[in-house]
Amino acid sequence: MVNIRNPFLQIPTNKSTFQNPNHILILGSVLGSGLLSTLFQFRVFKVLSDTQQQSTPQVKVLTFSLQIQILFMDYLEKLKIWTKKAEKEGEGPPVLWFETSVSVCRRFQFEPHGQLSVTVVGDSRPLYHRIVESFQNKFFPSGYPYSVNEGYLRYTQFRALQHTASAALSVLSTQSLLFAAGLRPTPAQATAVSWILKDGMQHLGNLICSNLGARMDSEPKSWRILADVLYDLGTGLEVLSPLCPQLFLEMAGLGNFAKGMAVVASRATRLPIYSSFAKEGNLSDLFARGEAISTLFNVVGIGVGIQLASTVCASMQGKLVVGSLLSIIHIYSVSEEMRATPVNTLNPQRTAMIVADFLKAGNVSSPADLRYQEDLLFPGRLVEEAGNVRVGRALHKVIKPSRLLELKQVFPGEKFLLNGDNRCMDMVLEQDAIGEDALRGWLVAAYAVQINKSSHELSTSALLQAYEKMNEVFPVFLKELQCKGWHTDRFLDGSGSRFAL
Repeated sequence: MVNIRNPFLQIPTNKSTFQNPNHILILGSVLGSGLLSTLFQFRVFKVLSDTQQQSTPQVKVLTFSLQIQILFMDYLEKLKIWTKKAEKEGEGPPVLWFETSVSVCRRFQFEPHGQLSVTVVGDSRPLYHRIVESFQNKFFPSGYPYSVNEGYLRYTQFRALQHTASAALSVLSTQSLLFAAGLRPTPAQATAVSWILKDGMQHLGNLICSNLGARMDSEPKSWRILADVLYDLGTGLEVLSPLCPQLFLEMAGLGNFAKGMAVVASRATRLPIYSSFAKEGNLSDLFARGEAISTLFNVVGIGVGIQLASTVCASMQGKLVVGSLLSIIHIYSVSEEMRATPVNTLNPQRTAMIVADFLKAGNVSSPADLRYQEDLLFPGRLVEEAGNVRVGRALHKVIKPSRLLELKQVFPGEKFLLNGDNRCMDMVLEQDAIGEDALRGWLVAAYAVQINKSSHELSTSALLQAYEKMNEVFPVFLKELQCKGWHTDRFLDGSGSRFAL
């Protein structure tokens, strides 16, 4: 007799048990509940096989049903084992490793979605170093410095300085503005009112800047610097307003108008700049951490401004000296930010620089290589080594109707047209032309100028030779460009004119 887990159920397992239909039904219920072990199930199955031939028809049917139930239960158990085994085989070990440096042990692990996470396991460093590490984890993108492009740290350092100087200058300008209006506010009141005055002009600035979005996409760094110059210009007018109280309305209105335009321009250029640092599809993370740093140092700058307004800048002479110094720090910081930004989209200036480097040295420069060579004040200058190419003029101003068909035959199937001489070569792009088309046209222009150095007029034969040479080198040139991280799927020529035939 076998004692099952249920103490009220005692089932004998001899042959006489299976001559009684009631015993068979009870045993079937117990098997269905899963209380019996696999060994006991096979023991029952063997006894059933031995006694089935000597039983009544009713008992034979019940025992056959019980045998089917035992086989099915056995199959389910095996299926569970197979499933668990397959799941175990499918789970590979997590991709992780440990690195120890400067008394810190870190665990690096790739998450299921592919992002790299870094966790500090052991840290015996002084408190100062741990605070710096905590700040970095809070305000820098996950996986820094591996998750961003080169130059992000320098960009962030000067951005923090820029926001501190800007916020402090804003407090001083608002205090001066209220003095000019005949009020004598405390620094705290000036801080509160500054937000109202600044936000009130953003709508008008938005209307003025709405038609300049394409130009900002093409030259985000230059427009970002211009935005801060406009902001400081508006702030300067506010600081000077107590000297001309009779012109308070004019100076206040003009100053806030300039600041409103600056706010719109800086916001419009923010995304292209953040995109240039994104390395692993982490644009949202970069944007969130960057804005957190801006907010933090804006608060720091407001605190500095309140302190200055209560002490050094209590007089007009102090405001002029300190305001000028803060403005210089502000503009210098944003200039260094932009110089550290490796923008990887193609525009006229960067394309000309890439082609010039390729023709001189035979290699392709990366975005990080060109960032310090860009002209941020005059981005539209022509590059002689790249053929003095100019982009964006209207087709009817560049090519005469009689020459249009001839040029289309020189460049069959291309989405660009070239016309001009050694001093200036105009390139006109079709409406759907991308970065690759602009690169092809630029190479043709540069080679044509090299071939036709002796004559100012550009002949058709020189264009044909340059076109053939371009086709020879372009596949390798394009592959190197893409390997260096350049985006060749679009060409940002600002608000330049294009044509469609």
